Amino acid sequence: MIKKGLLLICLVLITSCGSYSSIDTFYNAHKDDNQVTAIRVPRFMLTLVSGISPEMQSLVGNTKDLRYMRFPSATPARTQFLNKQMNGITGNSFIEVFRKNDELKRNVVSIREKRNSVKEILIYNNDNLNGSFLYFNGDFDPVKVREMAKNNEFGKMGDGLIQQFSAQTPGINQ
Repeated sequence: MIKKGLLLICLVLITSCGSYSSIDTFYNAHKDDNQVTAIRVPRFMLTLVSGISPEMQSLVGNTKDLRYMRFPSATPARTQFLNKQMNGITGNSFIEVFRKNDELKRNVVSIREKRNSVKEILIYNNDNLNGSFLYFNGDFDPVKVREMAKNNEFGKMGDGLIQQFSAQTPGINQ
């Protein structure tokens, strides 16, 4: 009986830890793919990103980890594969704030909460040509996050990140 209990506890711990690192797994698995733009903003550079928009400035003050990735999704099989991977990441541990499905096209905003604050925000978009995700880890106001998701303000941030880093990074031409 004790062995079964310990096995169950270990299984729960492994499952909960596995889902937390899924964004890392996805990022590392696809950052070297062809035609992928991957941006991971270190904490010391977050002040550069705050100039993208007033909304971004309010989020950046509380952000510990910020990542953006844009990847090709030109075939239905690839789109379906990427959609399944993102569904696996958000699975049981994230709360969907917004979702729009149009056949294989996806627009999803998911959050992970702890008590009265949002700890993680994951925005996934796929239009059957390109897919992207924008990921924030920090401490955020849930009312502000829901308002931004409702007004589609997260969608503009990915493009702003690419423009900001293309202008600041030597050797990258848009």
